[in-house]
Amino acid sequence: MAQQLTPSGWRPVDPPRRPVLFVNPRSGDGTAARVGVAERARDLGIGVVVLAPGEDLVGLVRAVVESGADALGVAGGDGSLSVVAAAAASRGLPFICIPAGTRNHFALDLGVDRNDVLGALEAFTDGVERRIDVAEVNGRLFLNNVSLGIYGEAVRRSAYRDAKVRTLVETAEKVLGPHGQVPELRLVDEAGREHAQPAVVVVSNNPYALDRPPLGTRPTLDSGRLGIIVLDTADDGPHPPGRAWSAPSLEVLAPAPVHAGIDGEAVDLDPPLSFAIRPTALRVRISSRHPGVSPSASLQRGRLPRPGEPRPPKP
Repeated sequence: MAQQLTPSGWRPVDPPRRPVLFVNPRSGDGTAARVGVAERARDLGIGVVVLAPGEDLVGLVRAVVESGADALGVAGGDGSLSVVAAAAASRGLPFICIPAGTRNHFALDLGVDRNDVLGALEAFTDGVERRIDVAEVNGRLFLNNVSLGIYGEAVRRSAYRDAKVRTLVETAEKVLGPHGQVPELRLVDEAGREHAQPAVVVVSNNPYALDRPPLGTRPTLDSGRLGIIVLDTADDGPHPPGRAWSAPSLEVLAPAPVHAGIDGEAVDLDPPLSFAIRPTALRVRISSRHPGVSPSASLQRGRLPRPGEPRPPKP
């Protein structure tokens, strides 16, 4: 097959011969089960593993890779995506995201149409491919971000899954109140300024767009840099309360294990926290009919052709 690149970097590829899709029927309020993702995938000749509560996803992924799977996909939340993407990156296999989670954060930035869940399965049969970055903290891969401070505390609360915004606000009031205690974190920004006990630290796989809508999306996933956002506590001197920059790596110091949210999953990390970007480490595939760019990239550069569309002629 000709390896012709589209303007957004995607190239047509042959379908895999032994693809496997992991389906979490509980993610996104049961989206995968409701629209029949597993059934449609089987109709397309895709091997399907439906996850049961408490199953070891890492072990399941290892087993299918060892049995000869040549493409790995996930219909589930961002936490499940990271586990399977880590295996795909380590083996050089293509990775496919089916938007069956709650927010589908990664799918949005990748350019998958989140309203076309079943259509996303065409990545297995009529897909286009490109390479993107992944990031890691203490050797653990993440696709979206790691949150520390207030957000890291909020993710640990049992109410977080059902009411994220309310839980975050309540946690902020508790942590920043007169009897609260901000987690002890220390880091140095790109200007050499030390941030002591910041209220929020968010480290992302590529920077978020902060100067144009839609906020909370990343214009690119292949910049080769981490995005770093720090919000300081109110009494942190005369400096501005917030700062954002990008870097290929970052170290965060702490006197004890740190509560973190890694792609929305609650995790304890041993200090120091060493963040790094792994440029173009992951092969990703999407349907040739899907946009292929994030919303912020589309606004930044004008609407790009879909992966299967020809490049417009120059004037």
